[in-house]
Amino acid sequence: MSEVSNSRFPATGLLRYHSATFLLALMEWRHMVTVRAPATSANLGSGFDVFGVALSRPADIVRVSKADRTTIDVTGAGAQYIPEDPEKNTVGAVAKELDAPAHIEIDKGVRPASGLGSSAASAAAAAVALNDLYDRGYTRSELVPVAAEGEAVVSGDAHDDNVAPAIMGGFTIATDDGVTKIDAEVPLVACLPDIVVSTRDARRVVPDGTRVSQLVETVGNAATLTAGMHRDDPELVGQGMYDSVVTPARAKLIDGYDTVREAAFDAGATGVTISGAGPTVIAACTDHDRRAVGIAMLDAFDDRGVDAQVYQTRIGRGATVFED
Repeated sequence: MSEVSNSRFPATGLLRYHSATFLLALMEWRHMVTVRAPATSANLGSGFDVFGVALSRPADIVRVSKADRTTIDVTGAGAQYIPEDPEKNTVGAVAKELDAPAHIEIDKGVRPASGLGSSAASAAAAAVALNDLYDRGYTRSELVPVAAEGEAVVSGDAHDDNVAPAIMGGFTIATDDGVTKIDAEVPLVACLPDIVVSTRDARRVVPDGTRVSQLVETVGNAATLTAGMHRDDPELVGQGMYDSVVTPARAKLIDGYDTVREAAFDAGATGVTISGAGPTVIAACTDHDRRAVGIAMLDAFDDRGVDAQVYQTRIGRGATVFED
């Protein structure tokens, strides 16, 4: 049997060649990361500046690639109103916090000034993507204050109530001591009218004080809502949404709010409140009633001459990294 020469069939050399090619391809792939971050609903009535939930839809898609300096391109819902200057955009602040310059492409699925955590979705997606791209090693909970700094560019204050669920998913309780998460699966309906309510305007109408009786009532409702989330119980969640302090003040900024709220209850909603700063109105319900509640809310806004769109959604996952 003749001897096969390594010089004629350089298997080792071929292996090295293919390994090097694979590593180069892998390194090139690591120069880009894509993340989907969900819309969120903050406050949920009784949990002002504390409670938040991730919604299964809509969502922002953010793609980041390494660069010498940060640049931003924005497309999608309301893109014309979003600055691409890194100093004025939430994702620019996130890139600065992580010392991670990048070209950042944002495809907006969450309309700005909707009360559905639009800026938080972009900030959360950018934080997760840049952390992954640059291998910064932050945990999801550690990324919450990073993304909150991005939120501050828009709202003026660094709040965790939207960015926490956008990053971590589920129902979140954000306090100065950190974030607590409950993996709830409660059905929700989010109805977004063609009305603009800025976060700054919504904060201006918040009362400076409250009566002890209102405080006691709010604490009780917040506890009920939390128990409902733990049990995946739409009835308890709905009962716990009621708030007599902040929501009535903000309701005046939303044309038709009281009518829409009543229509949702008539259709089977277990609880109705303003999502974040508004103008989205969010309702808890059962799966069986979700479609009827959505239609009723749309019809009620239409009766007031207000166009609206509805999302039949539920509490969902946080930011998700795509395999490009």
